[in-house]
Amino acid sequence: MKKILLWSFGGFWLLLLGFYLFHSSIWATARGGTVKMIANGNVYQPYDRAGLRPDDCTAARISHKQSKPIFQNTVHAIRTASEAKADMVEIDIAPAKDGKLVLFGDRDLSCRTDGKGSTGNLSLDQLRQLDLGYGLTPDDGKTFPLRGEGIGKIATVEDALGSETKKPFMFHLHSDDPREADQLLAILKASGRDPVAEGDGFYGNSVPVERIRKLAPDIWAWTAAEGLACSSDYQLSGWFGSLPESCKGGTMIVSLEDQWRTAGWPNRTADRMEEHGGHIILAAGQDEHGELVGLRNWKQLKSINGSYKGWLWVDDIATVGPALVR
Repeated sequence: MKKILLWSFGGFWLLLLGFYLFHSSIWATARGGTVKMIANGNVYQPYDRAGLRPDDCTAARISHKQSKPIFQNTVHAIRTASEAKADMVEIDIAPAKDGKLVLFGDRDLSCRTDGKGSTGNLSLDQLRQLDLGYGLTPDDGKTFPLRGEGIGKIATVEDALGSETKKPFMFHLHSDDPREADQLLAILKASGRDPVAEGDGFYGNSVPVERIRKLAPDIWAWTAAEGLACSSDYQLSGWFGSLPESCKGGTMIVSLEDQWRTAGWPNRTADRMEEHGGHIILAAGQDEHGELVGLRNWKQLKSINGSYKGWLWVDDIATVGPALVR
């Protein structure tokens, strides 16, 4: 009886050791460098996120501390994100009335400008007459310290491409209109930009993302729902060395708190995804509305596995970027 117990005990630990070695990164591809930061929202005026809902106007929540005005989705913001050591800059895509694609992330112009309705109601010339600083207030509308500072700053996709950042872009398609995918790819082609060679990414709602995939199958295109589903599925099948179908050729979104649940994290996981043409993005997590949340302070960097060298979703690149470099 004693021998049986000893053999059982020894067998358990041998099985555990074998399981560990099977997922260990010692068998994985060696990766140098550091993590690669995606500057979500490029650079913007800091705002209070407490109790924020998806449709709330962030312009009405800006911080009291103001330095040089930086308006989101402008050429200045793109360049500032690049200077803050972003490896990829996310920009929001919206249509203008005259067929142009501009950089704008709000559903309604009235959130932060002196306009009304969607960008699609106005031509590019009309949009450029608006003031991006009009609605920014730190005290519930008592003062608007940046009014007049943002006139003429609404940019186009062509402006972004000409910003000389020399970094890939993550193009965020907000609408359900597949024609915007056609427009965007046409602009890139006319500008002589090869999104595959440049390493650009495309994400957003499923309809334009599917259109992107149909027009250019080799492009990195994804939705947040797909990325989270891949991660969830892999947390089950990954421990058996299997990559689920939801991950093959797709994108896996792993939250900081789920790193330990992810089999072979980080390098074995990365090898499995790359073998099937996939990508990994590490994010802070999700908010209560299911929206993807990026890193917002330097303390969160301590939670990243030191061997991870993949993409990192960053909400506040102006803070996290320099901290990571240090």
